[in-house]
Amino acid sequence: MSERYKVLISKPGIDGHWRGAVVVATALRDAGMEVVFAGNQTPAEIAETALQEDAQVVGLSVLSAGHMRLIPETLQLLKQRGLDDVLVVVGGTIPRQDIAPLKEAGVHEVFLPGTRTDAIVKYVQEKMAARAGQG
Repeated sequence: MSERYKVLISKPGIDGHWRGAVVVATALRDAGMEVVFAGNQTPAEIAETALQEDAQVVGLSVLSAGHMRLIPETLQLLKQRGLDDVLVVVGGTIPRQDIAPLKEAGVHEVFLPGTRTDAIVKYVQEKMAARAGQG
């Protein structure tokens, strides 16, 4: 991989379960990506951090209820800041019936518990490489 992608990993809201986010952040870092781990943030803080850090990918980890409010709000705030081209992925305990509405709102992919980290890394690498090929 010739380009080093910049990834923001954050947890919208006050969810205190960090293990999955840390594991994914570590896997992305080990794959050569620059990872900013922001911890718990409000949707506005996530959007502002993505802007300030010039993130190409935003990974959101959600293990508590609220994803159907917090994630669309984050997507809207990213768009308001001109970041509607950022690849947004979500991981966590997302009910299957909520995946389609999240994708319709602008999430590119949802990774459920048990997803292998190498599959997440491969997804991000392939999507970012495809975007680079288009530009």
